[in-house]
Amino acid sequence: MNERKKEHTHIYGIHAVNEALSSGTELNKIIIQKGLRNPAIDDTIKTARKRGIPVQFVPKESAVFPASRNHQGIIATISPIIYQKLEDIIPQLYEEGKTPFILVLDHITDVRNFGAIARTAYCGGVHAIVIPEQGGAPVNEDAIKTSAGALMKIAVCREKNYKTVMELLNQSGIQTVGCTEKANKDLPFVDLTEPLAIIMGNEETGISNEVLRKCAVLAKIPLEMGVSSLNVSVAAGIAVYETVRQRMS
Repeated sequence: MNERKKEHTHIYGIHAVNEALSSGTELNKIIIQKGLRNPAIDDTIKTARKRGIPVQFVPKESAVFPASRNHQGIIATISPIIYQKLEDIIPQLYEEGKTPFILVLDHITDVRNFGAIARTAYCGGVHAIVIPEQGGAPVNEDAIKTSAGALMKIAVCREKNYKTVMELLNQSGIQTVGCTEKANKDLPFVDLTEPLAIIMGNEETGISNEVLRKCAVLAKIPLEMGVSSLNVSVAAGIAVYETVRQRMS
């Protein structure tokens, strides 16, 4: 759907990072030394937050700052992909006559899980993956490798506020289905043929309560007695291909 960058590298130093920001370079995150006081740094933080780029503060002695580089206490990582806006993708899908199929990942943190989910999503015809601005697995070389390159091909939306995401989906006529063991309804009995967003939760805590409350439907994957849950990448694969099965029937 969109052109992707093929490189993943770092930018070191205040002026270089601010130049990247002003030129619109797609950044994964900015890492700043704790306690650093500088008006240019303040501008960096303000601009980064305005653009939805995560800012991380780390101790001066952190190994993230290489002694061989004149980093001045600030490093930015260039994203290997170009992030998309969910608010742009949804109307575009409708205009193209497609039935939207969105996958929302609620703070999944394991890079390998994330990459595996992206690979399955791309193969299963998912139009876009939504990830959080902060607190989720990074889109880095490991994730891209695990996804077998799928992250370079599928639209990825990095969103700051999941409450807003859920409201946008619901208001756009997209059925939001939370995949959770807390549900009473089995996934095969939910109609997945209409415009759809499947929400998958964090590996440890599942879908957050705030997001659960915004889901139109809660559904679970049927499991044999004695098995409490599945790995999230496996569960996502089942949910994606249950959708494929229904849409092909």
